Amino acid sequence: MGKCYEMVSSFKRKYPLTIAFRLSKHCEIIEKHLNPDEEILYAFPAQKNLNVFAFFYTNVIALTNKRIMIATKRVLWGYFFVTITPDMFNDLTVRKGLIFGNLVIDTIKEKVYLSNIDPNALPEIETVITSYMMEKKEQLAQSGREKEEI
Repeated sequence: MGKCYEMVSSFKRKYPLTIAFRLSKHCEIIEKHLNPDEEILYAFPAQKNLNVFAFFYTNVIALTNKRIMIATKRVLWGYFFVTITPDMFNDLTVRKGLIFGNLVIDTIKEKVYLSNIDPNALPEIETVITSYMMEKKEQLAQSGREKEEI
């Protein structure tokens, strides 16, 4: 197995309340779409919906040095893959419920809802994603200022 699966398995052991199935298959999709110069920094599983009772939509979310990747391997054939680049990222909303936690990744075009996450994992996920996006947005601003000076 690849680095993505190792990270997701480690996350699942650390936060066992997170509902997730077929993790190795979802991680294969992430690995397939990695660019040659891309490295996975953080990965975790979640359900891509807001319904606590719909737990058949497991996704693996990977944060790389270039973007956020969200992948789902369908049961019979095919897969779903979404990528969010730092310039498209707007906000991250964290919601802790009675049993599970939810995340909402707000982009320029849509909102990505992630649910059935162990509530103890929410601070860690929020810190990693927010720190990463703030760093990348600052780099984008720096490169924009450099282009204006030229």
